[in-house]
Amino acid sequence: MAMDPAQLQRAAKDHLWMHFTRHSSYADADVPVIVRGEGPYIYDSNGKRYLDALAGLFVSQLGHGRTELAEAAAKQAQELAFMPLWSYAHPPAIELAERVAGYAPGNLNRVFFTSGGGEAVETAWKLAKNYFKLIGKPMKHKVLSRTIAYHGTTQGALSITGLPLLKQQFEPLVPSTFRVPNTNYYRAEEHGAPKGLSLEEFGRWAADQVAVQIENEGPDTVAAVFMEPVQNAGGCFPPPPGYFQRVREICDEYDVLMVSDEVICAFGRLGHMFGAERYGYEPDMITCAKGITSGYAPLGAMIASDKLMEPFLHQTQWKSSAHIEPGTRAEHGAGAMFAHGYTFGGHPVSTAVALANLDIFENEKVLDNVRGNQDAFRATLERLTDLPIVGDVRGDGYFYGIELVKDKATKETFTDEECERLLYGFVSKQLYAEGLYCRADDRGDPVVQISPPLICTQEHFDEIEHILRIVLDKAGTLL
Repeated sequence: MAMDPAQLQRAAKDHLWMHFTRHSSYADADVPVIVRGEGPYIYDSNGKRYLDALAGLFVSQLGHGRTELAEAAAKQAQELAFMPLWSYAHPPAIELAERVAGYAPGNLNRVFFTSGGGEAVETAWKLAKNYFKLIGKPMKHKVLSRTIAYHGTTQGALSITGLPLLKQQFEPLVPSTFRVPNTNYYRAEEHGAPKGLSLEEFGRWAADQVAVQIENEGPDTVAAVFMEPVQNAGGCFPPPPGYFQRVREICDEYDVLMVSDEVICAFGRLGHMFGAERYGYEPDMITCAKGITSGYAPLGAMIASDKLMEPFLHQTQWKSSAHIEPGTRAEHGAGAMFAHGYTFGGHPVSTAVALANLDIFENEKVLDNVRGNQDAFRATLERLTDLPIVGDVRGDGYFYGIELVKDKATKETFTDEECERLLYGFVSKQLYAEGLYCRADDRGDPVVQISPPLICTQEHFDEIEHILRIVLDKAGTLL
């Protein structure tokens, strides 16, 4: 029997350990309980409606309540509920791998399925190290990533993440990760860029710092560079023109693998199946998740170039006496094995849902909707720049950050104590109270992030802007 709202509250507070949650904040307040969704809206246990302006967590590309996706899951569960991809395969994983490879740029034709984005990042780093060992460059193991960038919560992905305060309580982490500047042009000089650079000049400078860091660490020790097409943490930093092309040149020069972390940016968020396509570069690997199923089932993937698969097709590996899993032992004389996998990676139900999700993308021209409306979305959000508290509106496609400042003329930001009172004490709670689900975040400078379902149009943009204006206008008077 279903619980009533009061029972749900008691059970949530007594038993549910929520993710990235300050449980103390619910000592004298109710836990928000979302019970259903319809299109771009979600509803709580009291019947109140909210516009889902974060697509859940950059996930719900098609919105809520798509019966086709639920039916695809049910049909697959009836036919084959589970089968791992450990030396065996099943049709939906095979079909999805072919389809994803078809969308991916260049010769990224090998798809390794995971349960989610953090696992995809782990997979990419492990593959980079394994690959270089197999081709006779065993010292290449280090990874570069950008400051403030978020790449996941597992030990390896968290090591690659560039957010010190998020990492310190879990240290020591996996060693050998190093940071390079991000592409925050709004605060370029504060983070080391020379004064007076144009956007293009700043992009060249930021990209060149990758080469500087590779030289500092030693080119024979660096395996990969991890970068999001639009960096999420810090509030949506798009790349300056030519930035990724220069990073690609540097990676080629030093024999370093370029990993495009598209856990957020893939599957339409930027108006293309992959952000690499949006910005015209070809990485060696893509990590993705979230939008591949629009959240109707958990799934992620690491997509690798044919070059990275090559050693696993022809190399030999020592005979192992260690038990791994039935049917997976690499015997002497056989091809080298990538000794890595996940029980639920490429789950039959999840891959079936992903196929149905991609069918809807094509049949309903979802990418065209994003590309056709993205300029209007930007223009609608940019109306907010008349508010004294709004310093910058940045992003691309359906993925934006609004940076809040104390002084627009000087770009002065808020103190930690002011951020606490402003973002968490007022803005976050008040946006929700006004019927808008989004994210107020201070990993880096204080921002509000907006990333609605890809089915949204001008009526939803106006609703987002209207609620943001009410809340941010009042927020500006509180400090």
